[in-house]
Amino acid sequence: MSDPTPSVRRALFLHAPIRRKPRAMLERMLALVDDDTPADGPDGPVAVLERRLAELLGKERALFFPSGTMAQQAALRVHADLRGRRAFAAHPQSHLDVWEGQGYNAVHGLWMHRAGDPNELMTAGDLAAIGEPLAAAVWELPQRDLGGLLPSWDDLRAQVDLVRATGAAAHLDGARIWEAQAGYRRPMDEIAGLFDSVYVSLYKSLQGVRGAVLAADAGTVRAAEVWRRRLGGAIADAWPLALAALVHLDTLGSDMARYHEHAIAVAAAINADGAARAHPDPPQAAMFHVHLPAARRDVERAGAEILAEHGIQLWGRVRSAPDPTRCSFELSVGANAMEFTPGEVVTLLHDLLKRAHDGSAGKP
Repeated sequence: MSDPTPSVRRALFLHAPIRRKPRAMLERMLALVDDDTPADGPDGPVAVLERRLAELLGKERALFFPSGTMAQQAALRVHADLRGRRAFAAHPQSHLDVWEGQGYNAVHGLWMHRAGDPNELMTAGDLAAIGEPLAAAVWELPQRDLGGLLPSWDDLRAQVDLVRATGAAAHLDGARIWEAQAGYRRPMDEIAGLFDSVYVSLYKSLQGVRGAVLAADAGTVRAAEVWRRRLGGAIADAWPLALAALVHLDTLGSDMARYHEHAIAVAAAINADGAARAHPDPPQAAMFHVHLPAARRDVERAGAEILAEHGIQLWGRVRSAPDPTRCSFELSVGANAMEFTPGEVVTLLHDLLKRAHDGSAGKP
């Protein structure tokens, strides 16, 4: 019996399976080790990764977590306990609130002030309007659900200074900090240096398997280590997750600069054509949103047809819009998307929209 799942041969989607098949990932990991490489201890992959990321981010220590959700909850809990405050501020589309089941409240008894407009970047004015003393404020750089937007460097510094002046901590959701570094064109430790604690994903930009690292001063990391154990994250044999992240650690900085330039070129081609719209233009990081003049379900069906016929995966998911005749998808440029010229992307969008509109003809 044949496999009913279409095979992905090419993809705009960053996490498509073409570069994430077990054998290919294991071969890349094996190139980093030899027979004498220990599984754990001070020279094992986890300890090496922690030291290297602490150095890269300019922090005293870094600590491995099996998930970013756990790492960020631990960071906020530590900041809250240290200050005796239970509230924190973040953008309304913060991953902590939208995608994590509000674990900060269910597990830790914290509550979140949603600072600013859901469709705009958080501002210093938004933070100043919060009347309650905060344990921390959280910034996501870049802001994924806004198409990878970044606040200006001066605005970001002003926001952090304002929060710190109240005694609150500044925490960075740096899941995609390499994209932010390419956008700001500043050293990684200068960006991370604005914040008391920084979370980094091991599988998003780094294209590892799973996991996260939390970097901060030694005292904060020691306290977070206690919470990692309480939350069940002090797992044994985490070395495969660390090793997978080490594969791209040395090359990602230079690669991300190329990815950003390609994102700018693709977005410019889309907007020059006019059938769809890329936002922001130009992209501020190696990612942006493609807005389409078609209904989400019609676009999903059309994308499924293209995948079945040509083996091309265009997205991870399609986002609805307040206008039911429109939708969008995220395009994060990585090794997969680099295989498509800007012109090819425009041609694919024309095919997608034609299929979507043809399929919707005659609907009530």
